[in-house]
Formats: sequence, C-alpha cells, structure tokens
Amino acid sequence: MRSIWKGALTFGLVNVPVKVYSATEDHDVPLHQVHHEDGGRIRYQRVCEIDGQPVEYADIDRAYVDDGRTIVLTKDDLASLPAEKSREIDVVEFVPSEQVDLLTLDKAYYLEPDSKSPKAYVLLRKTLEQTDRTAIVRFTLRQKTRLAALRVRGDVLVLQTLLWADEVREAAFPALDEDVKISSKELEMSAALVESYSSDFDPEEFVDEYQKELRTLIDAKIEAGEGFDVAGTFGEEDEGAAKGGEVIDLMEALRASVERTKAARKNGTGTAAKDADDEAADDETADHEKPASTKKSSVTKKTAAKKAPAKKKAG
Repeated sequence: MRSIWKGALTFGLVNVPVKVYSATEDHDVPLHQVHHEDGGRIRYQRVCEIDGQPVEYADIDRAYVDDGRTIVLTKDDLASLPAEKSREIDVVEFVPSEQVDLLTLDKAYYLEPDSKSPKAYVLLRKTLEQTDRTAIVRFTLRQKTRLAALRVRGDVLVLQTLLWADEVREAAFPALDEDVKISSKELEMSAALVESYSSDFDPEEFVDEYQKELRTLIDAKIEAGEGFDVAGTFGEEDEGAAKGGEVIDLMEALRASVERTKAARKNGTGTAAKDADDEAADDETADHEKPASTKKSSVTKKTAAKKAPAKKKAG
C-alpha cells in the first residue's frame, strides 16, 4: 500500500507520528463507455464555454457563483487557508464507542506508526481498547476539514471520517407516526424467525454476486463473440419473480418462515435458503451446460458461490 498523507496524532502533550493509508478499495469490474455502433471509446473533454476550446486540468481554477457573479478561487487562494497547511490529527474528545452513529461513518483509513519507536501508538491503541472509547478527531485532507472517529481494529488504529451533522437527512415518514398495534403473538413469531437465522457474522462468507456474474458474462462474450445472447448464460427471468408482490398476512408469512427454517434444520441443511441453493446446485450437476440464474441475491454464501458455474476466471 502507498501512504496518502503523513502527519501526527495529537492529544494533550502526546504526539504520535503516523502515515495514513486508504483502508478500502473498489473491486468492481472496470468498464468504460463506447459507441454502440462501432465500439469507439467515448472520451470527455473539459471545454471552456466562452471560447469553445479544450482546457488542460492544470489551467482550471475553482469558482463560486454569488447572485450572478462568479468568484474565482485560484490554487494559491485555496493553499493560503490555514487549515490546509495543518499536518496534525487533533483529538477533540474521547467518547463512549456506542455514541458514534453508524449512519455517519464514511471513508476508512489505516494509520501506521511513523517513528523509530511505536510505543506512543501502541499506548493509545491499548488505552482505547481498555476504556472502550472512540476518539473524535479533526484533520485536513485534500483541502477539506474533516471530522473523524479514531478506533481500534485488531492491532491497527483506524481513522474513519464522519459526515457532518447537517449532512445527515432527517427521516420524516408520516406512515411511522401512525399508531400501529403489534400483538404479543406476532412479536413471538418474529423473534422465533430471527432466532432461526441467528449466526455469527463472517464477511468472508459473502461475495458480490453481481460482479461475479459480470465477469462470467465478459468471459462468455470473449469466447462467443459479439453475437452472444445474455439469456444463454444466465437463463430467462422468471415472470413471477420479476413482478413480486406484497405480503398481506404478516402472521402467516412469519409462521411459514419459521416452519420452513425448522424443517430445514431437522434435515441437517442449515437454512431454507441453503436448501434452495443446494437444490439448484444439484440441477446444475445433472445438466452442467445450464448456466447460473440471475435470480440469486446480490450476496450469497461461499458454498453457493463455489457451486455456481463459471467458464473461466476473469483475467
């Protein structure tokens, strides 16, 4: 990994030199736009509206429009802002971890100790662990002042930027203001359904099914050429599944779900969803030419992913 920022964590008289790295990356298949008639690459140019000429990125400034007037902000103007020059991650306060709303969490970064001795780094990490606290910090990155949560992940300090309070929309839904009565029996059945699906979360068990199918499609098109039929790989979409429908009887839906899950567990297969996947895998074994269906959800267990057909791995 390549660091994107260097600075120091500061709280009180403690100074912890760190390097900052992006903690996540995009795994989507890279696609670009082309002209459908001849496959020619579509490219975009930055064109000035006044003279109609393309403009190099180095010659572009920023601007703000105020009552019809354009206020131009040059690179020197932006570089003169005091916050932009700061190379410190300042701890504002330490708060109970449960007080950080997950809705406000944004981009995540790893912090690596950037000194001969990592003692101050390890001390801060252990302190956060033992006190079950999250540090709320301020810092500047790419010309923006950011609020972030500093927390522990394994042996590493993670900096996760937070949305500002005014960036979170208020959830105002009139339907939720209505007085809805839930019977004790409905709560009991719902709790039973939740219990039947209870498990420990392991993110490694899930895959991005859409990206997997997209890679299968690309491989098939490479082998079959431009006359390739999408339905030939993924099968025809079931009309009933496409239309969907609203569940009218909540109690009946809960009862049926619980019974199905219990029956599946008695058969030693785990969940009803896994039963369905195993059935589909058996059908594919009997007819290995039959392609995987797009009707599967966007995420699926690794077990199902291993059984899904794929002609070859994407390059």
